[in-house]
Amino acid sequence: MTKAPAVRKKTTKVSASNVIDDPAQSLQTFDLLDLQQYTQEKVYSTTASKDFHLFYVGRDDVHNILKYVLSRVSVSLYLNMFGYDDDELNDILMKIVMDPTITMLVTLDKSQASGKHEKALLDADKSHDLAAFNTHVVIGQSATHQISHTKGFVADGKVAGEGSTNWSASGEGEAVHSGKIGGPGFKAQNNTQSIITDPDTISRFSAELIAEHMIAQKQSAATTKSR
Repeated sequence: MTKAPAVRKKTTKVSASNVIDDPAQSLQTFDLLDLQQYTQEKVYSTTASKDFHLFYVGRDDVHNILKYVLSRVSVSLYLNMFGYDDDELNDILMKIVMDPTITMLVTLDKSQASGKHEKALLDADKSHDLAAFNTHVVIGQSATHQISHTKGFVADGKVAGEGSTNWSASGEGEAVHSGKIGGPGFKAQNNTQSIITDPDTISRFSAELIAEHMIAQKQSAATTKSR
């Protein structure tokens, strides 16, 4: 018997790149060419790599690139993010949390999680469904109790993302949210965001993200036990 796709509630934000409410969308046929529409040039060079592309915050539409990939997750998502302050990307992840057909492990940095915006975002996620949040999300540090500075993910075992981009307005390019790159009020840090389809990189990065999650999970369990 074919399993019916999970029903997802409509998101409060609408954009062409965010298809989280459409279960027919997936990454099974993803190609890096799908993202050239979000570059300043709208097209890649003829010599561009087929399995790696580097995008630039403030020049390319990194916010929509992230939405495009993450909202098409249908199998699994392994993610570790240092700065986690993007409401729309969080909305996408929390909808994935509620889909029992998707395996998701999210690791967040302990020092950043206490920041005003990130704390409010996570508190709202917990209040919505604490059990689901605790099943998929863990907050911690590196194995030697330094910051968890990884900023990347592997989606469906097919697409990886990694770079200096934190999930925040200026981290991704604030004006990107209004569709006016370089317009009034534009704010953008100097950040990069790579998207990768190389199988070896994806395999090794998946293993690393799972390892980092398990380390943070062990730290969380030890803290709970000591109370």
